[in-house]
Amino acid sequence: MAMKERTTYPDTKRRYMMPLLFLLTGAVICAVFGFTGNGNFELAKQQILLRNIGHEILLHAGDSTSRVLPVQEIAPHEYQVRFENEFTFQTDSLVKIIRRSLEKGHLAEDYIVTVLNCSGKEILFGYVIFREQQKTIVPCLGRKQPRGCYLVNIRLQNTGIAPISNGYLVGGLSVFAFIGLLAVRPFRIRRSRIGTTDTNADVLQVGHTLFEPGKRQITISGITTELTPKENKLLKIFADSPGELIERHRLQKEIWEDEGVIVGRSLDVFISKLRKKLEGDASIQVANVHGKGYRLQINDTIISDKG
Repeated sequence: MAMKERTTYPDTKRRYMMPLLFLLTGAVICAVFGFTGNGNFELAKQQILLRNIGHEILLHAGDSTSRVLPVQEIAPHEYQVRFENEFTFQTDSLVKIIRRSLEKGHLAEDYIVTVLNCSGKEILFGYVIFREQQKTIVPCLGRKQPRGCYLVNIRLQNTGIAPISNGYLVGGLSVFAFIGLLAVRPFRIRRSRIGTTDTNADVLQVGHTLFEPGKRQITISGITTELTPKENKLLKIFADSPGELIERHRLQKEIWEDEGVIVGRSLDVFISKLRKKLEGDASIQVANVHGKGYRLQINDTIISDKG
């Protein structure tokens, strides 16, 4: 029996997929707001703190006039402090200045510092700080470095960006959870798209008929026929539930409800018109179940009524 091609899932998955999508979307939006709002402020604060490290290094070297050049991010979580003029520094003083500044700004507890000459090819001094003191490595303390052109690279264990604001996260997720609960209901997964250039239209195979509800048209044996909006709605309902009895009142409600007026014979008239447009496909039939409604039969398979 030829059936339309569609993706199906167990009822439980179909029931909860939409709320899950709402929640995931909400989490992403909350994250975006968190980073674009609070994150920009923290990035600016981080840049200022890193520049202040350069300022204190120069002050300790007796230089209160030359500039600290713009801090550059040379790798993820790694920043380079540059200077306008040459200077000299004491290794233990450099360690204390950087430690004090990073602790004050709560930027990182674990970090690596390397001091290079301005060619960037030689590491002249470096050390590693860990929150676990036994892992900390600080060689060459107490040694004064000669006057020269230096670059100070600081690699942080984390980005220094504050966590997403709890207000954004909790509030945002609450709203989307509420929307998700409203959406908890069985629904049909979008049909797989096959052979169509219209991204808004699914192509359903019903018997030997190709049905494109987005374009309101059917194709039988290479011949395409346009459907009216009501015919399109009717066929869509039948195509979603082949072989199932669709009661008259449901069809009337779903197709004419928005117009506010339901004419008793209108349904039969549109069913008749739809049958005429489908008559080129002998594998399908819109069958009348007397006093109850209609069903779409495929390959003339008859399913007996019970009750």
